[in-house]
Amino acid sequence: MKKIIIFGASGNVGSYLVKYASEFFNNSEYEVIASGRRKTKVFDQFDVKYFDVDITDPSAFHKLPKDDIYAVIMLSAVIPSYMNKYNGGLYLNTNIMGTYNVLEYCRKVKADRILYSTTVFDISLYAKPGVVLKPDLPPFFDYKGDHAVYVISKNTALELLEHYKQEYGLKKFVFRFPTIYEYSPYQYYFPNGVKTMRPLYKAINNAINSQPLEIWGDPNYAKDMVHVYDCAQMICKAVIADREGGFYNVGTGIPVTLQQQCEAIIKVFSPKDNPSKIVYQPGVSGGGFLMDQTFRGL
Repeated sequence: MKKIIIFGASGNVGSYLVKYASEFFNNSEYEVIASGRRKTKVFDQFDVKYFDVDITDPSAFHKLPKDDIYAVIMLSAVIPSYMNKYNGGLYLNTNIMGTYNVLEYCRKVKADRILYSTTVFDISLYAKPGVVLKPDLPPFFDYKGDHAVYVISKNTALELLEHYKQEYGLKKFVFRFPTIYEYSPYQYYFPNGVKTMRPLYKAINNAINSQPLEIWGDPNYAKDMVHVYDCAQMICKAVIADREGGFYNVGTGIPVTLQQQCEAIIKVFSPKDNPSKIVYQPGVSGGGFLMDQTFRGL
């Protein structure tokens, strides 16, 4: 039976991916195995084995299966939005050395392929209103700010993947994420190290309480809104794809405007007898990306 190891299974996208994968794959041909840093029994409900493995510790990989490993899905990463206090070394330790340790595991168990997630911030400076980002754009990012070392660490990890592809024949599938939308019980993130409620949850909470929803700048500013199960579907299909790999934008190519987003939130969450109003504020729109669904073949 072919085994699929998911690193980062206890994260927001990872937890949904495990559930989706447990239903997507034929359990007589594939076995989905979850792994993350936390100890948890949450995946028992999907009949999925879970191993707590710190990818920065090479000795921890002995817990994982060694036979019949077909695909490794690498979602584990330290990302800026969850860094409470800035520490660039954490990016290097997890995103570079952790990836190296996962690649070494792939080499030792003779995995057929690795599926790796990165984010759109490596090409963030291309983003302008109405610009659709392509998967083959060269890196173009800001070397200043709290995202710089993060992007550098992820770009370095991609170079490691290419080395293992050329040196050991490990097929690689890279997925560039925008914001992936899913429910999380934790409604905060840490831009520049400051604990802040995510704008989406703030809007939803305001709608529930019939409070105004604010749109700053152009209400027609548009971005991708990718649901977590659409992302999971792409990843699962890459596991069974008969190709050497690819670089994929996890995008829809369908822009959703701020106006449409606020109207939908009010329709779903606001009381029918006292719906929230939309308040327009002057300012600069931003905070999102629009990507197409094409890919760069490998």
